[in-house]
Amino acid sequence: MKIALVGYGKMGKIIDELASAKGHEIVARLTETPTAQNLNNPDVVIEFSQPEVAFINIKNCLELQIPVVCGTTGWLARKTEAEQIALDNDTAFLYGSNFSLGVNLFFALNEKLADLMRPFQQYNVQLEETHHTHKKDAPSGTAISLAEGIISHNPRFNAWKLEETRDAELGIFAIREDEVPGTHRVYYRSDVDEIEVSHTAFSRNGFAQGAVIAAEWIIGKKGNFSMQDVLFN
Repeated sequence: MKIALVGYGKMGKIIDELASAKGHEIVARLTETPTAQNLNNPDVVIEFSQPEVAFINIKNCLELQIPVVCGTTGWLARKTEAEQIALDNDTAFLYGSNFSLGVNLFFALNEKLADLMRPFQQYNVQLEETHHTHKKDAPSGTAISLAEGIISHNPRFNAWKLEETRDAELGIFAIREDEVPGTHRVYYRSDVDEIEVSHTAFSRNGFAQGAVIAAEWIIGKKGNFSMQDVLFN
């Protein structure tokens, strides 16, 4: 499989190493805007860049009918537009707020727990995410996915917000510390006890492995997908 890496920071370099070890060919390592000339005719693009350039990167690749696996967060106001571009160009787009196998299992557990807790309104729910100080967006895309999972199963909430849960807004605390790959907590607290589930990443390798698996999976497909499709369908 020929892979073009769009965005070549820490994640891009780890993906390069892991994909190459699996026998895939890296045909482009881009820090600039992708074009027909510099992409070098890949089978798939893996995009891990920055929020301010992610949409144009994705758009350019999809319009060339190259499937895109994207892990950049912080640009999701234009995600629906990107998905339509994929459909219009008869190709495939897969966005993941987090490609880790463990996190995607955590997403499923989070939704199951939210459904179980729905009748018990004496429990107040709160999210917390902790990342390295270099992370530019807050809350994390993973925290947003967790919040959306809870909102979809609990009619009490209609939106999420940074800081503390209040009324119909589900709260997310965003904490930034030195060199933390990522920790996410969901906790339900009543006057008498607390239920907590959490996921802690030890390195970025799990995210990179998942992105390569997603790139392998998307070849030959048409439409819009998520990591849930890769792992559970």
